[in-house]
Amino acid sequence: MTNPSVETVSTGADKAKVAAAVLLVVLGIAAFYLLGKQALWMRLVALFALLGGGVAVFFASESGKELIGFGRESWREMKKVVWPTRQEATQMTLYVFLFVFVMSLFLYLSDKAIEKIIFSFILGWKS
Repeated sequence: MTNPSVETVSTGADKAKVAAAVLLVVLGIAAFYLLGKQALWMRLVALFALLGGGVAVFFASESGKELIGFGRESWREMKKVVWPTRQEATQMTLYVFLFVFVMSLFLYLSDKAIEKIIFSFILGWKS
């Protein structure tokens, strides 16, 4: 749960870095299409160079550093997860399949019973 009293202060330089990163990504996509008459490898080099520059500038900003920190913290939390063994996973899968089978059988029989009650006894239709 996040603490609502914590505020992120974004400086003008940080906003400029994010804007420059977005501009580099847009320029990379535009360059790919504007160089349409060039060889494919030249278009891809221009695209990946500008996209890479945009990503590098973004990760130099405060938002990028927060994203990296979030990724590291998520990875640390993933290492704490106790994963089930193969046997436990197989058993739980079988339990789920068994439950689904029993539930579908119950719903089928309930549906047929309600159908019989409504059509045969209430409406008097012969099926």
